[in-house]
Amino acid sequence: MYDDPKVAAAPSPWTWDEPRTSVGRHFLRDLEGLWADVLRLAAVVEEDLERSIRALCDGSVGLAAEIRSHKPDVDLWEVTLERECVRVLALHQPVASDLRRVAAVLKINGDLERLADLARHIAKRVGKLAADPRAFPVPQPLENLATAALGQVRRGLDALTRADVVLAQQVIAADRGVDHAYRSVVASLKRDIVADPARADAWLRFVSTARNLERIADHAARIAEVVLYLKEGAAPAPDRRP
Repeated sequence: MYDDPKVAAAPSPWTWDEPRTSVGRHFLRDLEGLWADVLRLAAVVEEDLERSIRALCDGSVGLAAEIRSHKPDVDLWEVTLERECVRVLALHQPVASDLRRVAAVLKINGDLERLADLARHIAKRVGKLAADPRAFPVPQPLENLATAALGQVRRGLDALTRADVVLAQQVIAADRGVDHAYRSVVASLKRDIVADPARADAWLRFVSTARNLERIADHAARIAEVVLYLKEGAAPAPDRRP
């Protein structure tokens, strides 16, 4: 697994000694390793999201370029974690609750990979917006949406780290509010395009950024759904990625 010395290992937030159908300390060791790795990756992705949104709000082209440079490392980490999950499935052939735990790691891994991609998309757009000296500061409603999306990610990952069902439910419930804010931002930006068509390129980039932010919040809610899936056995929502 990709090893980032800046990311400290975190103990598993879950109780792995509860009744299980897959027997063997080697499986338990591998399962704990998968969870430690996915939590490390989550910390890296959360930091990239925070930095991309700061770059957007501050108009920092240099910071945006740094985020974009992280792509190979994060991609390698995500692929390696997926390969480890497949190895555990093939080697131990878990069933019932144990299978659900490995499947949850795969699901979270996919959501983290998409979150990392979205962070880079936002960072890339910051560089393009910099060509318009009037693009910054970004419209306040868009900045508010960015803050709300980032808050969803933080709470979703906190729910995962702490195995907190109540917090996970709050994240899922709050997703509707983010969707409403997204629609409001897009409607406002469309009015701006009509009012100032000479800046249509900048407004359209803001629209795309708003869409990225809404998707970020969606993935945070999906991670929260995995917490419920693990704790209560309810199946997470299907992946609606295009």
